[in-house]
Amino acid sequence: MRWYEVRPRRIREAAVRPPGSKSITNRALVAAALAEGDSLVSGALRSDDTEAMAGCLRQMGAVVEATPGGFRVRSDGRLRGGGPLDARASGTTARFITAAAVLAEGPSVIDGAPRMRERPIGALVAALRNLGAEVEADRGGRYPPVRTAGGGMAGGRAAVDGSQSSQFVSAVLLSAPLARRAVTLDLGGEVVSRPYLDTTLEVMAAFGAEARWLDGRSLTVSPGGYRPASFMVEADASAAVYPWAAAAVTGASVTVTGIDPASTQADMAALGIFERMGCRIRSAAGGITVTGPARLAGVEADLNDCPDASLALAVTAAFAAGPSRFTNIANLRIKETDRLDALENELNRMGARASTGPDWIAVDPGPLRPARIRTYDDHRMAMAFAVAGLSQPGISIEDPDCTAKTWPGFFDMLEGL
Repeated sequence: MRWYEVRPRRIREAAVRPPGSKSITNRALVAAALAEGDSLVSGALRSDDTEAMAGCLRQMGAVVEATPGGFRVRSDGRLRGGGPLDARASGTTARFITAAAVLAEGPSVIDGAPRMRERPIGALVAALRNLGAEVEADRGGRYPPVRTAGGGMAGGRAAVDGSQSSQFVSAVLLSAPLARRAVTLDLGGEVVSRPYLDTTLEVMAAFGAEARWLDGRSLTVSPGGYRPASFMVEADASAAVYPWAAAAVTGASVTVTGIDPASTQADMAALGIFERMGCRIRSAAGGITVTGPARLAGVEADLNDCPDASLALAVTAAFAAGPSRFTNIANLRIKETDRLDALENELNRMGARASTGPDWIAVDPGPLRPARIRTYDDHRMAMAFAVAGLSQPGISIEDPDCTAKTWPGFFDMLEGL
């Protein structure tokens, strides 16, 4: 097992451009593969997650070529049966490809890494079946592997439970323009990461699909498919939280470029939390700058809109002057690992006093100490605790290569601060 020891350093100012958004890249690849013609997805993330998506789309007949700036996609607008489709450890791929595969001309089986078989997919399977698709999953229709017969989606009206993941809703939305009639989705439960749905609608519109909110609980998608497009992917706000957290724990000014301050990406909500912790936020044409304070404040915050940012925020909270509590993040327990348990274990290992419940984590800062941080094969655990090592000496990160899932050059960025 390889370990990476983070080198503490004094940072005054730095500028970082994170890789392209994983969420936007995978949405754009699906839309491009369902459009008839040639599309160019520029600024795209090249990582394990997006390669998983590209590989599944290739197996279903789309031509997906890597370019120096992203991907070129050529398609006749139809997908073939993919046979076995490997989503690897990518949740977006497993969910989005399941919905796309029901449109294919033949059967497919969607599977992935062992952890993927523990991540629920039943809400998506139920919604697709209610829209006329032939699809089933293991263990009562709740977990991968998922088997699709192909043949298309009838359309109509269906409820989608988004309380575990907004990706179930986004998956249906992305495939709905190819349904035989209009699709209306009624959202059930409190939708996790709701801003991601606006991002999905924006990507769909860029490829010519007609989809919109009817009200705060329903969306509608018109039939008519997609058109090919040249699409630019903005930098990943989910990745940007780590250089912003670096600014917070070191008192530096770190500017993240490539993200519109008005971006709909869900983890933009983390900026408001950093500000409440005492950071100064400045937005300009050149990027979004976070400047850390002399002393961080503890906060209480609902992170339902930005659960992926929870890890960076929890680690930042270990450096605050008082306790913090982050709530409404039950879905962290069904991610690449049980992230609430993992955070509790490793924050305590580092000297902070952390405790968790079904949907919350509390961090009470204590005297921090050197620690060898386990990452549980989870890229966000590695990145979040690496940030801690910029300020706390003696932090070593287990399996640093796991960051290749979404940011292959993460530790190069860290060294460059």
